[in-house]
Amino acid sequence: MAENNANLAVVVTGGTKGIGRALVERFFQEGYTVITCARSLEDLDALKKSLEQNGSNKLYVKQADLSQKPETFAFAEFVLSLNLPIEVLINNTGVFTPGEVHTEDDGVLESQINTNLYSAYYLTRALIEPMKSQKRGHIFNMCSIASVMAYSNGGSYSISKFALYGFSKVLREEMKPFNIRVTSLLPGATYTDSWAGVDVAQERLMKPEDIAELTYTTYCLSERTVVEDLLIRPQLGDL
Repeated sequence: MAENNANLAVVVTGGTKGIGRALVERFFQEGYTVITCARSLEDLDALKKSLEQNGSNKLYVKQADLSQKPETFAFAEFVLSLNLPIEVLINNTGVFTPGEVHTEDDGVLESQINTNLYSAYYLTRALIEPMKSQKRGHIFNMCSIASVMAYSNGGSYSISKFALYGFSKVLREEMKPFNIRVTSLLPGATYTDSWAGVDVAQERLMKPEDIAELTYTTYCLSERTVVEDLLIRPQLGDL
């Protein structure tokens, strides 16, 4: 199985930390060739070294800031240049800036939209044609509980995640004729860098590995079945 999986590409954006890293590790563990990006080349090199020393498959990395449209296209060109069938695309890149719509700094909305929405929109458009041609594949969009529920101090982050959820739903309908499954991931509070410095017990937050496991299990369902929305909350509820 691992040998066959190595001929298939799993693309994960923002793959060096938090949920993104857990996703990279989970699919790599199953023998897939994984392609990821992040802003820090140092973090990418460390991840590549860590994974490839324990596996025979490959991890391809490229430094890219997907909040910038040209860098999103550059990453897409890198993925396509590898000439591997794209089996899974996980639009995970995101940023959280707390605040309120009526008081947050000017430019916060643009920053959140660029990172949380446009990165997924442009990368998907750039990679979708070969997936359509092969008539198979699975796209996951990292939405949020904030995509379906407004909450205090969510501000423009919530706006961007509501928009990403809408993009994911539209894409789901458009990709039905091409046998490409689309799933919206809607995790609640998860232990990542977004919670750094916040006075909340780690045990109160979900584990990134749990999100990765659910994503992989969802992908493993037969092609006749798709989980459209995967809403995951901490056992004790939202924060």
